[in-house]
Amino acid sequence: MSSSPDALQSLRAAIRDKTPIKYLKDGAPSSSLSGATHIVLSPTVTLPKSTTTRWRRPPDSSSASTPAAMDPSLEPHRFFPLDAILIVWTTRTDNAATYMRQATTEVQAYVSLTERRTVLDWLEGKISDSEKISPLVTGTTTPRTPPPFTSGLPSLSPSKNEGTSATPRVAGTKRTYVPDAADLDAVKKIRANEIELRDRNTVLRGIKINNFSQIKDFVVQLKTAAKSGKNPASSATSSAIVGKPGNKKSRNFPIIMVSSSPTALLTLHNIKKFLEESVYESSDIARQRNGGKTEDVIPIYRKRTHIAPGGKETETRIKYFAVDGTDALAKFSNHDGSDPWDRVVCVMTTGQEWQFKPYKWTEPRQLFHNVKGVYFQWTIDPPNPRTKDWNVSELKV
Repeated sequence: MSSSPDALQSLRAAIRDKTPIKYLKDGAPSSSLSGATHIVLSPTVTLPKSTTTRWRRPPDSSSASTPAAMDPSLEPHRFFPLDAILIVWTTRTDNAATYMRQATTEVQAYVSLTERRTVLDWLEGKISDSEKISPLVTGTTTPRTPPPFTSGLPSLSPSKNEGTSATPRVAGTKRTYVPDAADLDAVKKIRANEIELRDRNTVLRGIKINNFSQIKDFVVQLKTAAKSGKNPASSATSSAIVGKPGNKKSRNFPIIMVSSSPTALLTLHNIKKFLEESVYESSDIARQRNGGKTEDVIPIYRKRTHIAPGGKETETRIKYFAVDGTDALAKFSNHDGSDPWDRVVCVMTTGQEWQFKPYKWTEPRQLFHNVKGVYFQWTIDPPNPRTKDWNVSELKV
């Protein structure tokens, strides 16, 4: 019988005791979960991050008709590993988009958004158990099933031959329960036919608590204004706006990152004309036309025409910003601490990896997993083998 601690219970105990959770890679400290090989849950518990837990994965289409998994040691592929449960806890304050972005890049298997709330509630101790958790099986010498009776009912009085040889069980001791194999099969069949009831509200419910106190205050202002004879709508609206300084949210326009290489086909000198007028001009010619100088942040306006069913055309302008370095990108950092990389919608590359060294994601595959990548080249140039696995779109000029 293995004496290794249970991964789920150890993680829950570390969260309950507020023990710092650390990462190790080949015995040395690691700064990220994706680069680690082991997770330190306490001074005495260190487990591989791939340790199979008792939290069952949802069944896929191929195993939907099979009974629910009960033993992680027999079917590890049907249970979540430790790092998948841990990343739910480390991203507990993040929104759904941030959680999905980190979960898809740092772990092999991740908990779905609909099940994320249940995992957090169990880790925080808000719920004592979950139907997704397989029972913890421990060793015992107690027989799984009582021996069959050969004849009649057993006598309730001790026989004369027993004497005092029978060892009485100590009062207060609890016999370890081991599920019977036949019972397990029956439970598997029952659970295989169960359907988890979920409605629209349970699926769309987020992890953050909605606070509607502002609506209550607004209704009170409406009633007060109505009693005083003032226009309730204008009075309450104006007071609500005055009482909330900085209530207007600044617009976060999307950002395009271009390469700072002088050999790039698109630079800050010619990108404005290319995106606004759909006309390509050589970067050298554009640099000479601009006197060799340009701003580090270029505003770009793209026109879009919408034709209504009645035939009326409506033209709108969409604003972008183009930058060629992280120093210019840092100017878009807001006072609320938001990351300007969340506004980057496209990275234009020349196929040179040195361009990504100061970026948030320095590895090309990881960068273009999070941001759209575009590779510009001349029509007569052959395909670049370095960008083959970068998940970028090629645009030939």
